[in-house]
Amino acid sequence: MSQRAARVLRALPRSSSSLRNLAIGSYPSFVPALTLPLTRSHSSTPPSSSSFNTVNSDEIAHFSRLSQHWWDESGEFALLHRMNPERVEYVRQKVALDPATEQQWTFEGRHGDRTRAEARGQGRWLQGLRVLDVGCGGGLLAESLARLGGDVLAIDASAHNIAIARTHAAADPLLPYVNSNSTAPGRLEYRHTSAETLRDAGETFDVVCSMEVLEHVDAPGGFLQCLGDMVRPGGHMVLSTISRTPLAQLLTLTLAEDVLRFVTPGTHTYSKFVRPEELRRFVYSDMGGFQTWERLDGAGDIRTDEVGETRGIIYDPLGGRWRLTPGAEGTWYKPFEELVNYMYHAKKRASS
Repeated sequence: MSQRAARVLRALPRSSSSLRNLAIGSYPSFVPALTLPLTRSHSSTPPSSSSFNTVNSDEIAHFSRLSQHWWDESGEFALLHRMNPERVEYVRQKVALDPATEQQWTFEGRHGDRTRAEARGQGRWLQGLRVLDVGCGGGLLAESLARLGGDVLAIDASAHNIAIARTHAAADPLLPYVNSNSTAPGRLEYRHTSAETLRDAGETFDVVCSMEVLEHVDAPGGFLQCLGDMVRPGGHMVLSTISRTPLAQLLTLTLAEDVLRFVTPGTHTYSKFVRPEELRRFVYSDMGGFQTWERLDGAGDIRTDEVGETRGIIYDPLGGRWRLTPGAEGTWYKPFEELVNYMYHAKKRASS
């Protein structure tokens, strides 16, 4: 966000929350989120034993300079703060409500079906699962996943981002941060490293997340393969990114960066955006297809050359929040829901 825009926001009354929300996000409902790369500063290179690296050093330096603003809810990353609940909700739907985790129906236990259904996905639904957050930035998503009981490893190639994330986590005695005295279930650890280094070390996880990173790396295909390699059998890969469409270019580059300056100019590169169908087809063609990843549940999905689900995530300027779209496969309106920001999920087969 530019200094001029920041001064305008600070001048707005704190009680006028709807006015402040519109000042930050008063574009059409397809307004894109700020996107953050797997970053690294020029002065601090993450330890790496990998011969393959997708990190872009220029983007790393760009976002390292903005790292101090991570936890300013009305600053540079305001839209990401608002997007975070919907990102967590999408992970919940895919992980906690996974049909494979539902208890087997029996005559004896049928009277408790409704109670069990209502309890699914509530409370600490990540407890017992190891979770990776790649490109964690200041820790917005990582902290949320740890509070839900997950054993969370959050990594970023920017030493500045990791320092901010550790400082913020250490200040909360209720957060199960690895360096705190909290006795809450779950665990949160931050590391200044890259995804390739973890993969080469043989690390694996039940859930691998990478939000707003894919459109910033130099080799998106290699990056996706790296993430997929770290998903355990039966585990989940969850991403969010931006589609390469004229509307995304208009909102992300022209309006958000060049005109309104809500996002620092140079944050996005249009040619790096990945369309939903390109992502789904790549996982099918280059990451093992249905021999490695499960098909979508439901008879409505008859695709034979695409893996995983994509769901649009759209900003509602009147409500000041992001909303996940229904994402029903085969409907005429689904492609329109994914014209700018979207989520992606794929589940690895239990045995491949």
